Amino acid sequence: MSGLDHIKNDHSDFLKRELKNYLSDPLLMFKKWYQEASEKNCASPHAMSISTVSQSGQPSSRTVYMKELLEEGIVFYTNYNSKKAQDLAHNPKIAALFFWYCTEQQVRIEGVVEKVPKELSDDYFASRPRISQIGAWASEQSQEIEGRETLEERVGYFEKKFPNTVPRPQHWGGYLIKPHYFEFWQGRLGRLHDRICYTLSENKWLVKRIAP
Repeated sequence: MSGLDHIKNDHSDFLKRELKNYLSDPLLMFKKWYQEASEKNCASPHAMSISTVSQSGQPSSRTVYMKELLEEGIVFYTNYNSKKAQDLAHNPKIAALFFWYCTEQQVRIEGVVEKVPKELSDDYFASRPRISQIGAWASEQSQEIEGRETLEERVGYFEKKFPNTVPRPQHWGGYLIKPHYFEFWQGRLGRLHDRICYTLSENKWLVKRIAP
């Protein structure tokens, strides 16, 4: 079987920090790690990969941005007619992954989603740059288009339609990920990583360490 050259990596560049001072609340733990990644100028610390499952059982992943961190969970925004939204309408279960290379940490999250209140989507949409607001109207996300010109024509159309304030499209808004599982992964030498898991059971977080 031929292929790419074998990639050698024993993670010998990891800082070998031990994950032992973890908090009882995983959302507070996540906030702590996220703030550390931001303070160390990790690339796009708010970027997360999310995975959904289609009606036929096919999983798919893509990267989105975490826009808000609430006591209930994590918020991201998207087109409610998109592929991911169609998946979530059929199956609200979701998985999310954050990876911060500069701190040698990653966080795995599993949970279910629900749409955020319209007022929250309105407030966030109003804070976006105008070009992003127009783009939310112009892009029929995940739908086939004839070419780039089609998208540009739609941008021009909505630029003229909304010369001043751009209202939020009803097909665009936020999802709240309500987690029931967290895994905090700290890179260690020789792939002997630290992994601390939180599982929600009867409104209480159960904590355990698992092998790498």
